[in-house]
Amino acid sequence: MQHAFRRPVAPHSRQAYQTLTERLSRQPMPLVLDSFCGTGQSTAELARRHPEHLVVGIDQSAHRLEKHESSDACNYLLLRAEAEDIWQLLLADGHSAGYHYLFYPNPWPKAKHLQRRIHGHASFPWLLRLGGIIELRSNWQVYVEEFGTAMHMAGLRGCIDRISGDPAITLFEKKYRDSGHALWRCLLTVTKSS
Repeated sequence: MQHAFRRPVAPHSRQAYQTLTERLSRQPMPLVLDSFCGTGQSTAELARRHPEHLVVGIDQSAHRLEKHESSDACNYLLLRAEAEDIWQLLLADGHSAGYHYLFYPNPWPKAKHLQRRIHGHASFPWLLRLGGIIELRSNWQVYVEEFGTAMHMAGLRGCIDRISGDPAITLFEKKYRDSGHALWRCLLTVTKSS
C-alpha cells in the first residue's frame, strides 16, 4: 500500500476495457466484478444473482475463457484482460463496484510469492478504492486470513467464516467441496470514503 503500481496497462486490457465502456454507454448499469473468473462459470451465476447489474468477468487466459458455456443471462460480459489493468481504468473513469468477487485465486503458497497474492500486490489499493461488497473465497484458510489481515491493516473490518460451498459457484469450489476440503471466505463492505 506504500508504493504505486507502475506497470503500464497492457494493450489487450485497454482493448477489453473499450468493450466494457461501449457496453456501459449502451446499457448503463451498476457493476459487479468477478476478477480472475477463469472459465466464467461464476460470472454467469453472479449475473443470475444480480439481475440489475452488469457482471464483468475478468481473466488473463484466453484458453480458460474459451471454455465458457454460455448462459441465458444477458447481463454479463467476459473480458480477456489483466484484472489490475481493468481496476485502474475503471477508477480513472470514476467507476466503482457494487460487488467485487475473488473466487479461489492462485494462493502462491511460497513466501517469496507474497507479492503475487492479491493482498500483497501493489494494485491492492485499487481494489479498495473500487469499493463495494468484497467477497474472497478459497480453500486455503491462511490465504483468506492474510486477505482479512491486509484489509484490517487498511483500516477495514470484515468477517472470515467457513462456508459449505453448496451450491458451488465455481468449478474449483465444487472440486474442493467434493473432496472434503474446508472452504473459507472473507466478506466485507468498502465504502467509497474508506
